[in-house]
Amino acid sequence: MKIAIFGASGRVGQQVLQKAIEDGHEVRALVRRPQDHLAEGKVELVYGDAKKEKDVYETIKGCDVVFSGLNTDKSDTLSVAIPYMIKAMEKENISRIVTIGTAGILDSRNENGKFRFQTNESKRKSTFAAEEHAKAFRYLEKSKHDWTIVCPTYLPDGEEEGNIRFEQNHLPEGGRKITVGDTAQFAYEELLKNRFNQSRVGICY
Repeated sequence: MKIAIFGASGRVGQQVLQKAIEDGHEVRALVRRPQDHLAEGKVELVYGDAKKEKDVYETIKGCDVVFSGLNTDKSDTLSVAIPYMIKAMEKENISRIVTIGTAGILDSRNENGKFRFQTNESKRKSTFAAEEHAKAFRYLEKSKHDWTIVCPTYLPDGEEEGNIRFEQNHLPEGGRKITVGDTAQFAYEELLKNRFNQSRVGICY
């Protein structure tokens, strides 16, 4: 299998990339500059910008599935890049995409029709990142692709601990955190197994 990866230099993206390499998959990753830690030689690197349609297409062309670990980074990169990914996937007849979202875009348990970030279920004062992730969700929701958005709650660095709790479209009750390691493991497995097709999935301990 050939996997296109966006956000490969990020915390989750790096680990998904490494898991794919270890399992013998081909990987093509879009990066903005040379990244020594991305095992160059084992990964086909595309140097470019996720906000440029031609660079997104060059990354996806000829691949079988797409993974995006792009974050918002106080910019509109995510909401610009996702429509380009959808368009490139349509052109290349690729169906499967898994992205990393935020627990803020899961459904509220207390207020029907609202995201968590729009209610007091979210403790974050700034909603910019959640709004960007919500835009990405809406783009994917309108597409015909087999998409899944993995939505971790508070995401500290850390190795895999196991015992991941998950729930479709909601954050499991009492969820407080999940490590980067377990988030990457869950997302990588979901990319291959497709258990939550056309859905968000909240994950935590």
